[in-house]
Amino acid sequence: MAELLRGAPVAASLTEELSYRTRALRSRGIEPTLAIVRVGERSDDLAYERGALKRAERVGLTVQRVLLPADCAQDELIAAIERVNADASVHGCLMFSPLPPHLDEAAARAALDASKDVDGITPGSLFGLYAREAVGFAPCTAEAVVELLERSGVVLEGSRVCVVGRSLVIGRPVSLMLQDRNATVTMCHTRTRNLAEECRRADVLVVAAGHAGTIGADCVSSGQVVVDVGINWDDEAGRLVGDVAFEEVEPLVRAITPVPGGVGAVTTAVLAKHVVEAAERASA
Repeated sequence: MAELLRGAPVAASLTEELSYRTRALRSRGIEPTLAIVRVGERSDDLAYERGALKRAERVGLTVQRVLLPADCAQDELIAAIERVNADASVHGCLMFSPLPPHLDEAAARAALDASKDVDGITPGSLFGLYAREAVGFAPCTAEAVVELLERSGVVLEGSRVCVVGRSLVIGRPVSLMLQDRNATVTMCHTRTRNLAEECRRADVLVVAAGHAGTIGADCVSSGQVVVDVGINWDDEAGRLVGDVAFEEVEPLVRAITPVPGGVGAVTTAVLAKHVVEAAERASA
């Protein structure tokens, strides 16, 4: 039976550390503040917002919510973002996406000040990640993968890591972050030839393909650590499942993250971490 790498203990440890850093900032008269920009009321946005608000309370962050109707105009959204940019009391901004289809999401992302972009959505943040410069921040979910691995005692330096998925939200940024920790990374995707063979070679397998059951028993080997970033609703089972066929894979590997209860549990803690870091940078 594999060890379950649960996110809750990692998030709790990170929250405790952040609470100490927040108290240190507040003792200097600095109130770490997150602005949440939400257009409409998508159920997944609302669920994540609830989690972010709870985490912010535990860490000691102040939160300002900027709520716009689903039919808001582009100039209304840009004006809201520009107000966040201009507000020196706001250290970080989380803008929910995807936006309604009538809005230009690329323009909205570009309008946000990279120094306040705590979820790695702006061109400036992505440049900083690729150039290894502290311009913005990495996407929270990608960094949550790394936090979970490191805080679970998984050795990354010198390890062979296979990342399945090439999105700008998870696959590409997490591969760069793992390389920064001296892992040897192979990037794959659903069209990779001999995908199962590539996956079996890895010491650590990170799966962010966006499709339920992409990784089965034929893709893993004993001794592996498997991180499942996928979130999919299984109508037949009536529950959330990952991109890994958990029941097939769990008996064969050394450790695996559950879905739910794995990476997702760490993501809001990383969001809070980025807000604290933004406040520290601004006050340095």
